[in-house]
Amino acid sequence: MALKVSLPVRLGVLVAGTLLPLIAFAAVIVYQHHAENREAALARVLELVRSTSLILDSEVRSMTAGLQVLALSEALERDDFEAFRRDARTFLQQYAEAQTIVIADREGRQVFSSRSAPGEVLPNRVAWAGAGDVFRTKRPTYSPLFSGSVVKDLIITINVPVFRNGDVVYDLSFNPSLADFQRIIAQQRPNEHWTFSFFDQNGVSFARMPNPEKTIGQRASPTLFAEMFKAPEAKVATVSLEGFRLLTAFSRSSLTGWTVAAGISEDTLTAPLARQLALTAGIGTVLMLIGLGFAVRLATQLARAEAMQLLMVDELKHRVKNTLQTVQSIAGQTFRQAHDIPDALRRFEGRLAAMGEANALLSEEHWRNADMASLVQSAVEPFIAKEKDRVRISGPRLPVAAPRALMISMILHELATNAAKYGALSNESGKVAIDWHSTQGNGAPQVQLIWQESGGPPVAEPKRTGFGTTLIQRGLTGQLGGRAEIEFAPSGLRCTLECPIH
Repeated sequence: MALKVSLPVRLGVLVAGTLLPLIAFAAVIVYQHHAENREAALARVLELVRSTSLILDSEVRSMTAGLQVLALSEALERDDFEAFRRDARTFLQQYAEAQTIVIADREGRQVFSSRSAPGEVLPNRVAWAGAGDVFRTKRPTYSPLFSGSVVKDLIITINVPVFRNGDVVYDLSFNPSLADFQRIIAQQRPNEHWTFSFFDQNGVSFARMPNPEKTIGQRASPTLFAEMFKAPEAKVATVSLEGFRLLTAFSRSSLTGWTVAAGISEDTLTAPLARQLALTAGIGTVLMLIGLGFAVRLATQLARAEAMQLLMVDELKHRVKNTLQTVQSIAGQTFRQAHDIPDALRRFEGRLAAMGEANALLSEEHWRNADMASLVQSAVEPFIAKEKDRVRISGPRLPVAAPRALMISMILHELATNAAKYGALSNESGKVAIDWHSTQGNGAPQVQLIWQESGGPPVAEPKRTGFGTTLIQRGLTGQLGGRAEIEFAPSGLRCTLECPIH
């Protein structure tokens, strides 16, 4: 047995089935836009890293060139280290903070330190991987981060060879202040959402923002360290030492072997994504609720229309039955009292026409109410087509319910027919006045209509009661709960009708 689904549920499924794919499509578009923004952000990070690496290399080259000029000192050529001290002091004056120039021989013995007093015994140079490369390669070298033997602080050194007769006799080293590297980062860092670091050849940080006091001397975060030696440069997603998710790019210098890395907080991209997805879902939900509301309302209206249709069918059956009964009653009364068949046919056709006019008026109002003025006008119109001034119609607009409208229309037709045959409309001077007004009877609104004839032939009460009189008296009293008074005054017929309008 098939499950019967109600109309509201079916319309709700239709709305949801239409809107949910659109919401999903909008969410996909939003996520695709986020992915494009993510790639664009990574590209910006990589460009910034590259430009910063060039700035760092430029600074290092400038320092290296100054040291190479210092290595050509005549005092150093004569091993006059006291005289060389003046040259070293001149070189160091261009730097705000106190740095050190150290000269060591091939065995790693320090023969000069700008920080030590003349004649002071100096310790051996701290050994680090590549410490003797100046003598082997005869080119400048750049150290990783290490702890100095004299200052005992974390330092990085730039080492240049000192030549004599084409051979390297000394290693001249200079330890730039780490604050200089911090300054470069501060100048290049766009905002506080960025993490910027300089790493040595071992992946140890020697300059960083944020939290330099806690992170300098530490190795790169595990996620970055695992990637930074696989390629000279790359774009990767990492997690910082503080635990923030970053979109990171790094570039390793071919000059120094140092690595510049920068990352932007991924939250700066995921937060707008979350807002856009929430906004998309919110708008979609509101639209779906609106659609469901319209669907439920439409389903309710359709259900009411269906119920109304069934009611109208039943009402139509009832009205057809009543109409047929009324036609049967009119036919029986008309032909039962007829002495002349042609005249009876004319009466019967007139009465059916009156019913038709009333039905037409009610059809225009969808069988709800008929206007009293329209009922009166349509009932007497056939009898005054050429002499409209002989009938005066006066009264307010009153809505009359369908059953009462039919009966009043037929009664007015009977009165107009009798007036045309025997009463005020049967000669050339008679007139009819039709007045009505609303009253209150038994707590319900009623209409009182007065039909007054004048100027016609003398009136006498008939010896027998015809169909018209019976219709007026019994129709109002029996069917409509009203009353009717007919006065056969010699000056003219007067008929007073009173019945509820609803």
